[in-house]
Amino acid sequence: MHKVFISYHHLYDQDYKDYLVYLGKKYSIFLDSSVDTGDISDDLSDQQIRIKIRDEYLRDSTVTIVLVGRETRRRKHVDWEIYSSMFDGKINKRSGIIVINLPGTPGTNYYNAPYGNLEKSLLYPEITSWMHIDTRAEYKRRYPIMPERIIDNLLVPTVKISVAPWEKIVNSPKSIKFLIEVAFQNRLHCNYDLSSRMRRANS
Repeated sequence: MHKVFISYHHLYDQDYKDYLVYLGKKYSIFLDSSVDTGDISDDLSDQQIRIKIRDEYLRDSTVTIVLVGRETRRRKHVDWEIYSSMFDGKINKRSGIIVINLPGTPGTNYYNAPYGNLEKSLLYPEITSWMHIDTRAEYKRRYPIMPERIIDNLLVPTVKISVAPWEKIVNSPKSIKFLIEVAFQNRLHCNYDLSSRMRRANS
């Protein structure tokens, strides 16, 4: 089983995180290696923060799942965790990324399936027509509360990030396992865009 780090808004979305961990354990899909990064000092430099998170907090994980709720994109620690998951540390290399849009958030009727027909047929068998998106404006329209760093990377052709709604994976252990496996297999081939500065405050 792969070790997974789950990034989320602790105040509002803890129940979703707990249930995802429950499913991972029940069906032997993944091992949860999440730890709270909330005690990292703001006084550290960007470089020190990403090295600390990558090599200390995410050290045992190879895949990061980002749970996107209504306030997720405003949290600096979520941005730090996404950045550090994409960052090659001295000890640990970058992780694969999966995004799950939580119930009640805008964009749950849109999907990103970069792993081709197998992903599409497994998670979205009812969809017969797909559209390629290559502009920030369209991603922002579809995912108005998506963390900016995720949108940065959805625009990079060499980066594969699946975006799925909670409803498509919560009752399908096979789908969760598939997404984790392909993210793991592809993680070192992702040339992530890390050009945006790390968020320094919640908003």
